[in-house]
Amino acid sequence: MRMKVSLYITCLADVFYPNVGKHVVELLERNGCEVDVPQQQTCCGQPAYNSGYHKETSEVAKHTIRTFEEADYVVIPSGSCGAMIHEYPHLFNEEPEWKMRAESLAKKTFEFTQFIVNVLGIEDLGAVFPKKVTYHTSCHMTRLLGVKDTPIKLLNRVKGLEFTSLPNKETCCGFGGTFSVKMVPISEQMVNEKIEHIEETDAEVLVGADCGCLMNIGGRINRQGKPIKVMHIAEVLNTRS
Repeated sequence: MRMKVSLYITCLADVFYPNVGKHVVELLERNGCEVDVPQQQTCCGQPAYNSGYHKETSEVAKHTIRTFEEADYVVIPSGSCGAMIHEYPHLFNEEPEWKMRAESLAKKTFEFTQFIVNVLGIEDLGAVFPKKVTYHTSCHMTRLLGVKDTPIKLLNRVKGLEFTSLPNKETCCGFGGTFSVKMVPISEQMVNEKIEHIEETDAEVLVGADCGCLMNIGGRINRQGKPIKVMHIAEVLNTRS
């Protein structure tokens, strides 16, 4: 019996990185999952939530809860958006029924690598990627969702991949959603520092699990003309040669 999974594609993957969703679906289907992508899904509400608009976010959250309520599992190729789903119960402290429904959704919602390793119990996806790689640990994924080890476990089992840990990996890349818009000079300094650390590893490829961080770092790398490729971890794990 195939495990039923609903994909929460996220805004950035849907609009800017559709291939990430494609690779996630292929990997899930190859490993025994039946995947659907609910057409009614929208933004998780994080930009509004982080900006203090909690009442407005609660309406978005209710829509998301209704959209994914019947799913067995919800998989998200973004630790940041995954963390937001786990924040939903805090929006409904005065609405017990919605709080219960939010908690139910949170319990079955997983970041992509977290689902592969902790739910499917797989660490080797059969990928082949003969490149020197480093990995960016995004803030919300590590600090709020608590996902730290699963991406590294998967990368370490990729044939031919040479992994080097990123110096100062705990520091933010400067994206932070609305932060990068409101605090442009500070954000720019932060991403420049992140790129300097990436260069210290001599990596050919920077891998991450959050499209927001990858868009921020990749955009700056492109502007600086650096020969470093930026990839979502699902793209690497679905590579066969």
